[in-house]
Amino acid sequence: MPDIATEADVGAAGRLDWVGMEEIAVPVRLANSQGDVVQSPARVAAFVNLKRAEARGIHMSRLYLHVDRHLSDELLTPCSLRRLLRDFLDSHAELSDRARISIRFDHMVRRAALASDNSGWKTYPVVVDATMQDGAFAFELETEVLYSSTCPCSAALARQLIQEQFAADFSEDKALDRAAVLEWLGKETGIRATPHSQRSSARVRVRLAAGFDIPIVDLIDLIEQALRTPVQTAVKREDEQAFALLNGQNLMFCEDAARRMQQALDDDERILDFWLRAAHLESLHPHDAVAYATKGIDGGYSADSRP
Repeated sequence: MPDIATEADVGAAGRLDWVGMEEIAVPVRLANSQGDVVQSPARVAAFVNLKRAEARGIHMSRLYLHVDRHLSDELLTPCSLRRLLRDFLDSHAELSDRARISIRFDHMVRRAALASDNSGWKTYPVVVDATMQDGAFAFELETEVLYSSTCPCSAALARQLIQEQFAADFSEDKALDRAAVLEWLGKETGIRATPHSQRSSARVRVRLAAGFDIPIVDLIDLIEQALRTPVQTAVKREDEQAFALLNGQNLMFCEDAARRMQQALDDDERILDFWLRAAHLESLHPHDAVAYATKGIDGGYSADSRP
């Protein structure tokens, strides 16, 4: 049958950076920490470049069939992605010398409650990107973690108001009654101010070194442990109290959150480069407080060229 895509177009010519498809629906298969294989629905973007200026187009159906076969049948690993991109290029040998794929899906992790015996599922958006050019394979991973941030400034102002109320309610020339103080501490009229906190978002993208698997849960854990106040699932009163304690012990501006993640990512040998964004969705303001950080290597990510 005729292949119009490879025929020259006398009306127009030019090389194209990327040609392919987006929003391909396909399942991805991953091995969890217990060694079981879990499957998640994903959306895939698959591309090759078009280096022959006179060629009409690429073979889109070949990209689709490679995506379907590899991702449906194989575990998602750097090795499987390398093979997939190699097949992209082998099937476009006369047309392309660069290939890339982007895979978006939600990864579910079961998390234990802070204090009770309960647990629940948390969903983390994940993006896996891979490219191949001149035989070189590059691999990137991105995710987002939700956490709670309590404002240090607001906490200091709240403490000042509580001190002022204490001074007003307990005369300086009278001995303190321990029972009365304990009762005062348990009343809203005593603890008359609380600091503001808000749901916050940590978006992190990393470029990974060769020789490692796809560390989705490890990266999520690294971020959550650095921030210390990830949002919870199943919550009883004892869990809510434990969460309040964590927030009180981890007051942070968005700058603090960004630096905590920066240090944790810097210390991980698997991570060649990183880009991160800490966004505090302010309850005090109608706008957000945001901080960016990168590893700062030559030719690496920059805050200005966000993924």
